[in-house]
Amino acid sequence: MQKTKVAIVGLGTVGSGVAKLLLDHGDRTARHAGRTLWLEKAVVRDLSKARDVDVPAGVLTDDVEEVYANPEIQVVAHLVGGLEPARTILLKLLQSGKDVVTANKALLAEHGPELFNAARKLGRTIAFEASVAGGIPIITNISQCLSANAIESLEGILNGTSNFILTQMDRLGTPYADAVAQAQQLGYAEADPAMDVDGTDAAQKLAILAHLAFGAQVAWQDIPRVGIENLETDDLRYASQLGYAIKLLAEAKLVDGKLDLHVSPTLIKRRTPLAEVQDAFNAVRVVGDAVGPVFYHGQGAGQMPTASAVVADMIDTAVGRTRLTFETLEPFSTTSPPRVSLRNSDELPGRYYFRLKVKDHPGTLAAITGVFGKHNLSIASVIQHERNGNGDDADIVPLVIMSHEGAEGSARAVAEEIESLGVVRGTVTRLRVKTP
Repeated sequence: MQKTKVAIVGLGTVGSGVAKLLLDHGDRTARHAGRTLWLEKAVVRDLSKARDVDVPAGVLTDDVEEVYANPEIQVVAHLVGGLEPARTILLKLLQSGKDVVTANKALLAEHGPELFNAARKLGRTIAFEASVAGGIPIITNISQCLSANAIESLEGILNGTSNFILTQMDRLGTPYADAVAQAQQLGYAEADPAMDVDGTDAAQKLAILAHLAFGAQVAWQDIPRVGIENLETDDLRYASQLGYAIKLLAEAKLVDGKLDLHVSPTLIKRRTPLAEVQDAFNAVRVVGDAVGPVFYHGQGAGQMPTASAVVADMIDTAVGRTRLTFETLEPFSTTSPPRVSLRNSDELPGRYYFRLKVKDHPGTLAAITGVFGKHNLSIASVIQHERNGNGDDADIVPLVIMSHEGAEGSARAVAEEIESLGVVRGTVTRLRVKTP
């Protein structure tokens, strides 16, 4: 059988999974590729480090130049995290005549146009299914399977770490800090989980999906985002009492020719598909004008789900399918004008949940509702619990307000002005509420 020599740069968690699939299930990949994907080199930083995959003698190297200089290596799995040296390595792989498969969503979100333009000029390709939602084939489905559609909206739970944390807080009442610690113990969260919990990771993935689905050329930093780090178990409990779950939701919706983009903790009606996504799973709901709504659900991270996407891309690249798609779709092209413009974030429509602590005094509710009226945001419901504090907090009670639909700018102004009222203690928690 024909042999295609491949390499892996970065033999961490995902890279080890890719090596396992190539070495232990070569018959499977050969059956789908019509050729053997022969692992020629695997580049690591530390040759002495113990690994959970048995690599044949002569394959491991700590010198990436061995990959650049080998003209027989045709496809390389680029599994290096971060921006540098990941960017430089990827460019040198292209320059040395390699087609590249990458899982680095941060790199694509930051330097996508530069990298893809370089690939086109050099006659090479970049495949990147594993960069978003792990084992869920969302890149392929948006760019190929749904190509007969004009995408109207997409929304998803794109970060498994934050979803695991919220699941623990919701299901067990686990405090946020303890849920983060559990996620770290299980390997879902890094020692510094900031990019997962502050919405950065989800925003980077949304920028990639928005480009593919809508032709949006948007920097991920420009996507309005709010993380989950300030949520309390009370928020999940109150949301549940109202019939909602809270998820970190990434949304892109085309309205009147303008694109609404944001990442934020969002109340989602219970017993709907997105609300029932648990633990470290990811999910994406896409609406096309022809197909209607379609829903994708699966493991969005982890060694083997992500390795599955990487190896599938390696197979497509080896047999030439990636090249056909790459040349036709021209992803991340800077020569094509953007098809849509972004809506001003203050104009984003939505419903909102407000949680605040207030003094249980006459006139308190009137002062607060007056702020809502001033900013033209209508109140749908109010929940006030009875006093249960002691000492200085004896007269402080929690208040939960659900609004009707209004503009993001109005909701932000309401929260800011309410915080300045003398009857309000501390900050106001404001969350979006998903509308049908």
